[in-house]
Amino acid sequence: MDHKLKIRLSRCSLAILLVSSLFPQMWDAAVSRPNVLLIMADDLGYGDLGCFGNDTLNPQDGAATKERLHEKVSANDRGPYSIPKLKYLFVLHIRTPNIDQLAREGVKLTQQIAAASLCTPSRAAFLTGRYPIRSGMVARHDPRVFARTGASGGLPANETTFAKLLQQQGYTTGLIGKWHQGMNCESHNDHCHHPLNHGFDYFYGTPFTLVNECQANKDPEMNVQLQATYWFYTQMAALLVFTLVLGRTTGLFHVKWKIIAFSASCGILFFISWFANYGFVRYWNCIMLRDHIITQQPIKLENAASRILKESTSFIKRNKQGPFLLFVSLLHVHTPCFTTKMFDGKSRHGLYGDNVEEMDWMVGKILAAVDKEGLRNNTFTYFTSDHGGFLEAREGITQLGGWNGIYKGGKGMGGWEGGIRVPGIVRWPGIVPAGSVIDEPISLMDIFPTVAHLAGASIPQDRVIDGRNQIALLQGAVQHSEHEFMFHYCGSYLHAVRWYQKESGPVWKVHYTTPIFNPEGAGACYGKGLCPCSGEGVTHHDPPLLFDLSRDPSEAVPLSPDTEPLFHTVLKHIGRAVEEHRGTLTPVPQQLSSGNNMWKPWLQPCCGTFPFCWCDNEESDTHSYKVG
Repeated sequence: MDHKLKIRLSRCSLAILLVSSLFPQMWDAAVSRPNVLLIMADDLGYGDLGCFGNDTLNPQDGAATKERLHEKVSANDRGPYSIPKLKYLFVLHIRTPNIDQLAREGVKLTQQIAAASLCTPSRAAFLTGRYPIRSGMVARHDPRVFARTGASGGLPANETTFAKLLQQQGYTTGLIGKWHQGMNCESHNDHCHHPLNHGFDYFYGTPFTLVNECQANKDPEMNVQLQATYWFYTQMAALLVFTLVLGRTTGLFHVKWKIIAFSASCGILFFISWFANYGFVRYWNCIMLRDHIITQQPIKLENAASRILKESTSFIKRNKQGPFLLFVSLLHVHTPCFTTKMFDGKSRHGLYGDNVEEMDWMVGKILAAVDKEGLRNNTFTYFTSDHGGFLEAREGITQLGGWNGIYKGGKGMGGWEGGIRVPGIVRWPGIVPAGSVIDEPISLMDIFPTVAHLAGASIPQDRVIDGRNQIALLQGAVQHSEHEFMFHYCGSYLHAVRWYQKESGPVWKVHYTTPIFNPEGAGACYGKGLCPCSGEGVTHHDPPLLFDLSRDPSEAVPLSPDTEPLFHTVLKHIGRAVEEHRGTLTPVPQQLSSGNNMWKPWLQPCCGTFPFCWCDNEESDTHSYKVG
């Protein structure tokens, strides 16, 4: 940036702060009740964006560049499973010009932390400003997210979302895209967990998430090993019946037809029971809604991006008189990474790169809609991801998940930085200094009190709110985040804790539990598909692993009493913080318990005659937008 421009921006920021301190009423009138635009990607890796380190590299880069790359990749990424990754780091680049431009126009948050490393709990925390364990949106066992639209668990009605607070302040509120916070409680249409029951005036999107089953001809993703076991048992039952019939008809042995019929009936019932649970996943889980009405079942991914984009821009146009809150919860870049024809093969990073570039294009179109309506200066715009990239998402040696930069681990890992550190960008022209960087611990939960403050809403006083209002930090009025401790859960298990010593600078982090990578040293749980939180798949550390993230952000070399004089002091201080934190937790119903997360046919949303649930009431238009 030009030196003179930097000086002018600094003077502008100082003037803003001076006005805010000397004339608070004038300040409040100028910046109160802005529009709020929140854009959240799904499974986006920290290192996938150009503005967060995905720099252009090509085969002509010399040895010096390759050496720098090896230095940037953490120790856990140097195992046998990382060789393809390092290979295409040299030669490939994902282009994200629109998000990079957003970062240049706003503040880049380099130490933004998700409250969980999986979709459902992370998004619950984002919506409520509270650790998901407080609302029961965590699980002790797999699955750790909602696995069915026909399940009874969901974001409790007594939880307050930022949408509800802004709705009460007169905002028109909309959610477009992914929900994944539950649907029904007692019947297929009570909608007790629906977005419209949590403060959103308008909803268009999927109540669930994307899974491989949502795309035809994709290998199944949900409980693959269990399905294989069920299919084996079904084949054995069929073989048994065939053997009995053959023996009876050839006279090899005598068996009554009643026994054969009974055996066949049991086999058929067994097949129906498990196949109904998994074979119709595409029809029962992959749904698009407009408010309470099913518009498409199953979802057609080939034009889902176009429809979500069209809905987002239409919402902005309809509500340009404001104030409005729009939460665009993108389906990108979650597997199966279906990409429309205009982006297929467009990147140099395979299908995942195509998907990221399509997401960037969508973000650009949404921001262009804001500009077109003249709302740029009166819109608080925020971009992030719900958690880190999905390292285990692969087809052969092809990577279908994101890259988390120098950070260890990824999606599903409760403590390692790669699963919980996510990109963050805030733009608010004239209020937030453009082109600035904040390297302070910030949580996704902070959006709750921050936008509440912007709307003039009061934070609920009857519950613990873990998020912090970060407006002063974003403006540069204060130098440090209010967060001192952050607690990193894997399901309902506390895996790690971060302690930020504002006065002296270190960011200490202890790991009580870490996943066992498979194969050893690979950096992820490739043999399991997703790292577990407990049981034989984790290691408990006594004493805990200790890192200073300010010196070792890759968490490559644990500290010891020999290498860190404050080792025992830090552990003792964090231990006291953990006890205090646990003292604030109260028992609540577990929304992701086996009973609440199992499929219940009477709760299944269906636009046809159950179990034949399929319809398409969308106006399919894949050519509504052009690239460029």
